[in-house]
Amino acid sequence: MLLSVFCLILAAPALAQRAFDVQLWQKKVPNSNALGDTAYVKVFLPEEKRATGRAVVICPGGGYESLSMGHEGTDWAPFFNDQGIAAIVLHYRMPAGNPKVPVSDAEEALRLVRANAEAWHIDKDNVGVMGFSAGGHLASTVATLSKDEAKPNFQILFYPVITMLDGYCHQGSRKNLLGERPRKKDEQKYCTDLQVTRLTPRAFIALSDDDHVVQPMNGVNYYAELYRHDVPASLHVYPGGGHGYGLRTSFRYHIEMLLDLKAWLQSF
Repeated sequence: MLLSVFCLILAAPALAQRAFDVQLWQKKVPNSNALGDTAYVKVFLPEEKRATGRAVVICPGGGYESLSMGHEGTDWAPFFNDQGIAAIVLHYRMPAGNPKVPVSDAEEALRLVRANAEAWHIDKDNVGVMGFSAGGHLASTVATLSKDEAKPNFQILFYPVITMLDGYCHQGSRKNLLGERPRKKDEQKYCTDLQVTRLTPRAFIALSDDDHVVQPMNGVNYYAELYRHDVPASLHVYPGGGHGYGLRTSFRYHIEMLLDLKAWLQSF
């Protein structure tokens, strides 16, 4: 039964999608870094007659050092397009110690989607953000700190990096985002669980109990803060799977995870 439902999730209509790339910064690039990275989005639009108006900006993971653009990015397009949801995969620049670099890219991606809402058949008030690992940190950062056109309406976080404090933090992400010797106020600012308010958008959080790369308490603490501030949230802790599985079918709970996410997306 599960296999049959899974096949329906990834059914043929997604093949009718429109796909194209858009450079994120058409003019001056803000917060440029020494790495010379290029920021752009890969846009996947569902068949026009199936479009629901919903869109999601996807931030792949990679420890703020690289990007897993496949299983944590473009591979997700058919899943969303089949539900009439536009998928916009963000190739953001690496921070190299300057957190404003990837944050400005994520914010601009959300603005870009809303600026093209009419042409892409998107509802400006139904644009979410999705992130994996360090990309989950980026997604939760714009969800908690960004304003106006750069603020998402919902967030989807997979095994996210949340804290920047010693103890539960992912050291590689912390170093790449904030540098070798981050200031205390920057550590606090980019602990996204500390930035949750009643205005933070609703969330879906998925992680595995045996994740030894990014400790599960990152996502659990974030959920606890959402709950404490009366923000609707759904937390899914799978018994196994480790870290970094994304859309890979080798993840033992792959089908269950997709069904959980689809059910959540249909709940609002």
